[in-house]
Amino acid sequence: MRRLSVLSLVEALQRHFTEALEKLDAPFTRYEWQRDGGRHGGGVRFGCAETERFNRASVNVSCVHYDDEPARQVASATALSTIIHPKHPRLPSLHLHVSFTEQRSGKGTWRLMADLNPSLPDDAQTARFAAALEHAAPALASAARARGDRYFFIPALGRHRGATHFYVEDLDSGDFEADLKLARRVALAGLDTYLELVQVAPSSPPTDLERAAQLAYHTVYFFQVLTLDRGTTSGLLVHDQNDVGVMGSLPAHVDRALLASWVGKVPPPQDALLRALIDALPDTPVAPVTDAVRARLAAIVRAHYRAHPEAMALQAG
Repeated sequence: MRRLSVLSLVEALQRHFTEALEKLDAPFTRYEWQRDGGRHGGGVRFGCAETERFNRASVNVSCVHYDDEPARQVASATALSTIIHPKHPRLPSLHLHVSFTEQRSGKGTWRLMADLNPSLPDDAQTARFAAALEHAAPALASAARARGDRYFFIPALGRHRGATHFYVEDLDSGDFEADLKLARRVALAGLDTYLELVQVAPSSPPTDLERAAQLAYHTVYFFQVLTLDRGTTSGLLVHDQNDVGVMGSLPAHVDRALLASWVGKVPPPQDALLRALIDALPDTPVAPVTDAVRARLAAIVRAHYRAHPEAMALQAG
């Protein structure tokens, strides 16, 4: 079964990355969730927040299947998704996603994403990350960069989320084993290059200006994920059994006033969504995004798109 081969791959990648991150900081906490009591699979997440090295870190593996529901078009979906937000502003954040979706028809496709998200852009770090991905998949790199740049553009703010992007969707060469090896190369290129970038802590503490830049960037990240990210929204609409895990990409703190300043920049009904998200945050200038807050945010996003399905057309594509 192809999903078992993919599950073996993403679990190995999860172990590899988590063990390397733990060498930089304290052990991660293991969380497990089940879809429909385990009848349809589930997943395991390793995460931490507010440690010496990390603002927020999450490394997730999921394998959901519907063997007992033949009427479903999707037979299974298996994925690794990781989001790392370092504590020091001079170290970049990482988002990386590898998934394989099997249709009931037998068709299977891959989705590969990797993007470097610095609060303080560093040209050398950006070039190193982009070069590693290009080396891993030279035939895909140009199109993947262009697709990633489109996906992570934020129209309301006239800017991107992230400094360099790699995004491949609906990959199916017709040779599953070759695609499996490609997915492994791309994932390891992103993960291992990122580890090289963050393994050495900056030599001096962050300045107040650097901390302010990081908070502003984390607020941009929050805004993009909750108002534009189609993958996050789709995951929340499918089920409510892993809301905190799906919200694992959100940083630990955001600037509430900065978010409020953007309400007038988004079209309806997204302005109402943004107001509701702001109202769900603690009423402090630097608002903590705790697990309880994440659960509230997930419920708000889900209710919004159920009430306004047409708003999905406003998300990144």
